[in-house]
Amino acid sequence: MTDLILHHYPTSPFSEKVRLVLGYKQLAWKSVIIPAILPKPDVVALTGGYRKTPFLQIGADVYCDSALICDVLEHLRPTPTLYPEDDKGLSRIVAQWADSTLFWAAMAYNLQPKGAASMFEGAPPEAAKAFGADRAAMSTGMTRLRPGDAAAAYKSYLRRIASMLEGQDFLLGQAPCVADFAAYHPLWFTAKRVPVMADILNATPSVQAWMARMAAIGHGSFEKLSATEAIAACAKAAGATAPLDTYFQDEHGIPLGSEVTIAAETFGQETTAGTLVAATRTRFTLKRVDERAGTVHVHFPRIGYVLKAAQA
Repeated sequence: MTDLILHHYPTSPFSEKVRLVLGYKQLAWKSVIIPAILPKPDVVALTGGYRKTPFLQIGADVYCDSALICDVLEHLRPTPTLYPEDDKGLSRIVAQWADSTLFWAAMAYNLQPKGAASMFEGAPPEAAKAFGADRAAMSTGMTRLRPGDAAAAYKSYLRRIASMLEGQDFLLGQAPCVADFAAYHPLWFTAKRVPVMADILNATPSVQAWMARMAAIGHGSFEKLSATEAIAACAKAAGATAPLDTYFQDEHGIPLGSEVTIAAETFGQETTAGTLVAATRTRFTLKRVDERAGTVHVHFPRIGYVLKAAQA
């Protein structure tokens, strides 16, 4: 198998989701640490503009968004499954809720002034300012919860998670599924990145016990890799990318071979431009060429992303 290369940074919550999935599936992987904020020239060389964290590289294929990465890892190693047979739809719906509604409530609570001060304790003042400016640019146009509203919502969601855990070790049964990994990572951020805010977890001890079970999964076996080495691996693999699904689902009136752009619907709306080479039921694939990375296929999930014809 071609190396699985995860581009991430240690305190990224969505990266923790994927790191745990890699550990759960016992897949060996390579670790490339990327900057938390712009500039990210090595990231852009591979993605063409997408700069959210993490993304997964397999040869000259780059997979954006943790939801799509989970699908890719499931395909590579179906057992243990992330999508239990009796709860395939439910597991995905809960994961989507956790990656969006739960995540943003948790982060609005986590990064209120006390949490933000804790996160940047010991760092120079310009670090917090740069981070704030970077995330403000990524969230242009988004409606953000105020701290009080976020705290109330977060407490409600924690109680609902506790209810799901009654009589079982994980959210949908006795084994973790994609819903567990998605719900865990914003809570992990509260507990590990801003522990000064973690008292909110004390009211739901069953959730804390579940978090301990999730943490025990670990990250599996991995080795460090530099961004330069990852880009070189992409260039070397160009032309040997994964086979493309030939099924074409056209919802936009944009034929394959067209020049297009893809961007997230909300947070992190930087565009990736390229040639549309696949549009399946679940994903889009763009072909692009970079002077360092060579020919790259960049994959995005349909859900949460906007496809447009490139401007003439």
